[in-house]
Amino acid sequence: MKILDEPRYVCALGAMQSVQAINRAIPVIHAGPGCAGKLAGTIAGTTGDSGYLNPQTYPCTNIGETEIVFGGEDRLREVITNSLKVMDGDLFVVLSGCTTEIVGDDIDRVVSEFANAEKPIISVSTPGFKGTNIQGHEWVINSLINQYLTRKPQGDAIKGLVNIWGPVPSYDPYWLGNIRELENLVSELGLTPNSIFGEFRGIENVDKVPQAEFNLLVSPWVGLENMQLLQEKFGTPFLHYPTLPIGAHETSAFLRAVSDFAGLDRNHVEALVEKHEKEYYYYLERSVDIFFENRTASKMFTTVTTAANALAVSKFLINDLGLMPNKQFITEGVPEEHQERVADYFKDFSYGIEADVVFSADGYDVHRQIEEEDFAGAPLIIGSIFEKKLARKLDGNFLCISVPIKEKVILHSTYAGYHGGLKLMEDIFTNVYQSFN
Repeated sequence: MKILDEPRYVCALGAMQSVQAINRAIPVIHAGPGCAGKLAGTIAGTTGDSGYLNPQTYPCTNIGETEIVFGGEDRLREVITNSLKVMDGDLFVVLSGCTTEIVGDDIDRVVSEFANAEKPIISVSTPGFKGTNIQGHEWVINSLINQYLTRKPQGDAIKGLVNIWGPVPSYDPYWLGNIRELENLVSELGLTPNSIFGEFRGIENVDKVPQAEFNLLVSPWVGLENMQLLQEKFGTPFLHYPTLPIGAHETSAFLRAVSDFAGLDRNHVEALVEKHEKEYYYYLERSVDIFFENRTASKMFTTVTTAANALAVSKFLINDLGLMPNKQFITEGVPEEHQERVADYFKDFSYGIEADVVFSADGYDVHRQIEEEDFAGAPLIIGSIFEKKLARKLDGNFLCISVPIKEKVILHSTYAGYHGGLKLMEDIFTNVYQSFN
């Protein structure tokens, strides 16, 4: 048996946060007492785990000894019935925990009994032994497609409508701001963005998903299975852009890629890029001495975070700031079938620069390897709150960007886009100067 120290993910039931991120969607938990609160606190923490509904008020079967011995399907049936009566929601999603799956409760069968309910209700198998909350996120979207969207009459495709997928709600602490910035960038191209997560994005946005001209996935691997299913069910093509765009280099490349995929006027996107880069480099140039002439930071960095964050931050630090990468540690338990492709993304930086990638969810092993690295000065470590003590030990600089974060409150901040790149520079070098003083 292998013991993990400081794991960076939770069980598949943590996908309840993806359900909650759909406005007026109600997670119904078929599990033991306390699961929802503990999972939400671990995933979201200081980035907020409330909203239209709070995890402490999710409908839950709270199964105990009686259900373990005799089965919990009757209890689930009772909770669903009462939830539909008293909860004011537009979509109900039943999620299963470890114990209920072990005793053999058939949540699909119970949920099928409510096929004619006034509000739609679907089921998702999310026991902890089956996978992580990141995989659970994919399973929630697949269930939306298979159990809800495919059963609805489909309207005609809407010209210019683009579904945006990528940041995982709550698990990406900046998910809301990142999605909104992706929406803004797509809008500037003259397209109409559609996202199902966040405020004012509810069942109406879910209903429009099959009518999109194409799906846009901004993620190294999370969501690929969903895009393939959408293409299979509705014939919708998808653009897979693996890197969350941060800063001028990647955001300009992102705009060009989306424009080309959509068949838009290249002159328009070039004018848009020129406008944004002119502003971006103005701010960068007026502060260049701060960034490049300080004596308190090494020109080398390492990341300890998700594949999405590691890739986005690495491309920004290398391509925009000219820093050099040490090992990049990817911690969300990327499935083996995706690891080779994800590692290849870290061989595609400017100037032929490549970064070594280590897939590890074991904080002890990660920290041991970082301590053995040569940073040629004070290292820059970008990760979770688990890396803060390590950075102090190495007299390094630190920025917390991923769960568990518990370092800052994040309401609407984003590192995506041109302005997000400037924000990331501010945060990195603010911490550099604070550690120096």
